[in-house]
Amino acid sequence: MLSTPRSSAVGDRRYSKWLNRFTWLICVAALLLICSGGMVTSKNVGLAVPDWPTTFGYNMFLFPVSKWVGGILFEHTHRLIASAVGFLTIILTIWLWRSESRRWVRNLGLIALAGVILQGILGGLRVTMLKDEIGIFHACVAQAFLALMVVIALVTTNFWRSLGEIDITPKKFAPIRTLAIAITVAIYVQLALGATMRHQHRDLSILDFPTANGAWIPDTSATALAKINAWRDARGLSDVDAFQIWLQMLHRFVALLIAIGVIAFCSRLSRDARQVPALKQLSIWWLVFLLVQLTLGAWTIWSNKAADIATAHVAVGAIMLSFGVSISAMCWRLVAVSRHGALGERALPIPA
Repeated sequence: MLSTPRSSAVGDRRYSKWLNRFTWLICVAALLLICSGGMVTSKNVGLAVPDWPTTFGYNMFLFPVSKWVGGILFEHTHRLIASAVGFLTIILTIWLWRSESRRWVRNLGLIALAGVILQGILGGLRVTMLKDEIGIFHACVAQAFLALMVVIALVTTNFWRSLGEIDITPKKFAPIRTLAIAITVAIYVQLALGATMRHQHRDLSILDFPTANGAWIPDTSATALAKINAWRDARGLSDVDAFQIWLQMLHRFVALLIAIGVIAFCSRLSRDARQVPALKQLSIWWLVFLLVQLTLGAWTIWSNKAADIATAHVAVGAIMLSFGVSISAMCWRLVAVSRHGALGERALPIPA
């Protein structure tokens, strides 16, 4: 998708095809880890294995396969995938420091290593301390780690360096960059809101869509909540409060803002940045995944948070974040190079 002139690919000795492929492998593994964690949360089996870092007293890598049953399968598999991602990140960090000439890229590797260590600790504390707040933070760090790995994968391509050869008008392109960053931040906030709702381990507070408890603006007065909870109790659903209802409404509102933002971005890009075809391709895919995500969001509500649908919703959200950070990084580099010209790597806000 991100094509590079043949002459640049051959002439740039700093470019390592295998390093870049290895980094993309970690991105795929991190996405798989997020999906695994989403399934653990959606099925509410995070404590199926009650101890950490062992698994029922076993070294987790020696836990008998015959015992991988029920919720244990999801939780134990999640731990193994997390261990694999951690091991791969250690290799990547060493590889970057041995072969990457750009110090800021090497530092990104160190940040990624610190992030994966923090993520492992948070996962363990979630089990041992039984705190939902830790689970929310754990989910947010996972998304941030994936975003960072996508950035590392992007900047280790030769395509990243070829962006310096594209001529744009900084004044016209700067608003596009700002919009891309704003949308990406909104997507991350949206993922955090979703994580907060999932880690309450309760039924959805609103079970209809596009309305909310039969109205466009939900009534959360004491009388209305009493009626809602009486209806839910008759159907074996958990009670809700005003905070949970408005949290889900905020999630819907941010989704609407993101949808408007992505559509506006694609429109602005097609008008003012036709000379960057790679950005146009990514923006189209961003829009496609937006439509898929909106569909999955509605489906999650209609199915009362069915585990497979909810997990797919989480996964596509992570993919949308990945597209957002890629597009934002590319826009930032294009503006930086155009403003400062070929003054050397030290002069660029986003180094070559």
